[in-house]
Amino acid sequence: MIDTFLTIKNPSEGEYKEKGSKFLAFAFQVKTEEEIKEHLEALRKKYYDARHHCYAYQLGQNGELWRANDDGEPNHSAGTPILNQIKSFNVTNVLVIVIRYFGGTKLGVSGLIRAYKTATEEALDAAEIEEKIITKILSFSFDYLGMNDVMKLIKEYDLEIINQEFTNTCQMKLSVRLAIWEEVEAKLNDIKEVKVD
Repeated sequence: MIDTFLTIKNPSEGEYKEKGSKFLAFAFQVKTEEEIKEHLEALRKKYYDARHHCYAYQLGQNGELWRANDDGEPNHSAGTPILNQIKSFNVTNVLVIVIRYFGGTKLGVSGLIRAYKTATEEALDAAEIEEKIITKILSFSFDYLGMNDVMKLIKEYDLEIINQEFTNTCQMKLSVRLAIWEEVEAKLNDIKEVKVD
């Protein structure tokens, strides 16, 4: 089971100039469409005098949620080349916005495609790409007698404890890598003092 994906670590920028037109590209790691709206609004405010704010994004482990927007440029001359670069870098949970300042000379559709593609490529080239692991939360409770077995399991699989409470019984939440989730859950169920929620 593949439980990793690539994304960019920090926001990055790129720039491309052609016949007086300036293309400023901004790449962000995003998790939700709400975050995408916030980045778009912030850049529209900051670069309010620009002619176009074109963008594309890809969300989800396999890039299953995506969108490309030409923002008034000819059909598929801006958003699609941006999206294609995101795909060719094999990253997801990424938004790239390219802002165009028009320089007075028309570039034609092929010129626009090249400009949006190159600006996006510059931004993604400047980004540090990181691998993210998909995890799931495993909640369970156990008697104190099971403490050693539980701690041994956490150490064996190098699991991250998200939350723990010790009252009459112990309660714990672990962050477990998706690929080993079922295995860890099965081993916890084998510890007789443990009750998986």
